[in-house]
Amino acid sequence: MSDRAAAPGAPHVGRFAPSPTGLLHAGSLVAALASWLDARAHGGRWLVRIEDLDTPRNVAGAAEAIVAQLDAVGLRADGPVVRQSERVALYEAALQALEANGRAYPCACSRRDLALAAAAPGAGDACGEAIYPGTCRAGLHGKARRSVRLRVEAVDGSGEARIDWLDRRLGAQHQDVARAVGDFVLKRADGVFAYQLAVVVDDAEQGVTDVVRGEDLADSTARQILLQRLLGVPTPRYLHTPLVRTADGAKLSKQTGATPLALDDPLAALRQAGDVLGLLARGTTLAEWLASALACWSERFSMSRGDVDGLGHDARLAAARTPSRP
Repeated sequence: MSDRAAAPGAPHVGRFAPSPTGLLHAGSLVAALASWLDARAHGGRWLVRIEDLDTPRNVAGAAEAIVAQLDAVGLRADGPVVRQSERVALYEAALQALEANGRAYPCACSRRDLALAAAAPGAGDACGEAIYPGTCRAGLHGKARRSVRLRVEAVDGSGEARIDWLDRRLGAQHQDVARAVGDFVLKRADGVFAYQLAVVVDDAEQGVTDVVRGEDLADSTARQILLQRLLGVPTPRYLHTPLVRTADGAKLSKQTGATPLALDDPLAALRQAGDVLGLLARGTTLAEWLASALACWSERFSMSRGDVDGLGHDARLAAARTPSRP
């Protein structure tokens, strides 16, 4: 399987993809600002995609409110805002292609089954979850299908499950998906397509060349690159931004009590996000501050046309500090 990167010289396309489970908070503004600045720094387009597949968690009116929040701080999408809930046919087609190639299979395991497997001696931990032991790889044996999983082949001569990539901020990264994650879910028992599949399909269909998002999603990158290779679509460049954290060090999120952005002073909200990104921006109006922030971002993270690896300044420094790994 080939590892296709975006074609050299392809128009730069970035995106911000929030979930409408609530309004934007300080942490999500950091990711939005960074992705907008990166697209603008490279003369590209910036898209907004609402990731609303997980219907039970969606908050009524949140999608529209998020777009209004972005507009209030001067971040406007280059084109219509799309919703994942309107793109289910694309995910189904991708899943069918994986099934036809023998790379996706039905799973009958319940949560109780998975909990028992996780409690078994020697069970590993996959990104905070138990590594799936492959119970249904050989068939369902009369049980009813619940979910669909990707068959992740262990590292062999081809090294398929060993994913190496370069993060434009964090530097050299790698993960053995088979050992760290195992056969992960593509379609859940409730019929909802999993984030990992949907985001890969969306980025490919929208021509996204550069993914700029929070550092908490860096661990998803290897799974997404593996899916990109299996589906034969290009792999974007990646840059993962610092997280906003609570007083006890946890990631600021809706689950940890993050309050919606107070946009009575949009400039103050932008300045706070810029501080997290290490941008020494100045300005007394939104336009002035964004122009200054853009200059700061361009100095740190702009890429030349020939920089096919997409490494920015921070990544080169990180790569130089990182010893080679087995």
